[in-house]
Amino acid sequence: MHRVLITTDYLRPGDEVDQLLRRSGLSTEHLPMVGRRDPDQLAEALAGIDAALVANEPLTADVLARAPKLRVIVRTGVGYDSIDVAAATRLGISVSNLPGINANAVAEYTIGLMLAGARRLVQSAQGVSRGAWPREDGHELRGSTLGLVGYGASARAVVPLARAFGLTVVCTTGVPGRLRSDPAVRFVDLPELLAISDYVSVHTSLTERTRGLFDESAFKQMKPTALLVNTARGPIVEEDALVSAVRAGEIAGAALDVVSDEPLPLSSPLRGVDGIVVYSHLAGQTAEARAAAGRQGAEELLAALAGRPRHAVNANRVTAHEEK
Repeated sequence: MHRVLITTDYLRPGDEVDQLLRRSGLSTEHLPMVGRRDPDQLAEALAGIDAALVANEPLTADVLARAPKLRVIVRTGVGYDSIDVAAATRLGISVSNLPGINANAVAEYTIGLMLAGARRLVQSAQGVSRGAWPREDGHELRGSTLGLVGYGASARAVVPLARAFGLTVVCTTGVPGRLRSDPAVRFVDLPELLAISDYVSVHTSLTERTRGLFDESAFKQMKPTALLVNTARGPIVEEDALVSAVRAGEIAGAALDVVSDEPLPLSSPLRGVDGIVVYSHLAGQTAEARAAAGRQGAEELLAALAGRPRHAVNANRVTAHEEK
């Protein structure tokens, strides 16, 4: 009987996902992980495990090397930068994600962060909580320009919502031209996007090319009234450079759902900066998106164990399981 480790914190023993896996003849073990992940704890939990349904655990080369039976990893989300895919491939481990699984949730949340930033809703509520009565003018979204960095499923889902609010949408992306067919979007290079956008929303994956993409140089190219929104990955933004840019008035502020070190450390320079609001990585976390991710994650895990993964990010590169 194959053993499955489930670490995604909203999946529980006896739920729909657990029942589906058990009906399929698998043995399930739950180790919900929240906050900072302990690699040693994860390696210990993976001992004797054949497949894992995971969140953002640090599945490093060292952790994977200590899991000799592991054949399948399924990420219950889109990003998989926490997994050393190259190491997994060398070890014959299939790695899958769930493309577009939370696109609608992320898109709605993105617009929510823009509205909150434009109207300074968080600052207003905090002021009232302190006994004040803030009455600063906010801004309307209508008539502004939204720049999307990346054109994956979540970015594409933002477009009709942004258009409904009267925003002009521009985008910079490495997606091939044949896939840029939306007449509601004008595709431009990054310098032009930074120069003309009132809101810049990050939807690209974290790679060596995008790590630190928003640095001192990028912020100097943006409007002083611009708001940065990041629902992608924290390290895409250089946080010290962001703090300096906001304090210097080079940009108006930022709404960050993701940061480089999560949960946000008490010593983070992002704390206490007027104009920067940090949220707790909630963009894709709706009841609907979680239900879909759990169900489709379980289905992908079963398919991968049968040798037929549908969303393997290292498809055709994994060595035969029999060699393990």
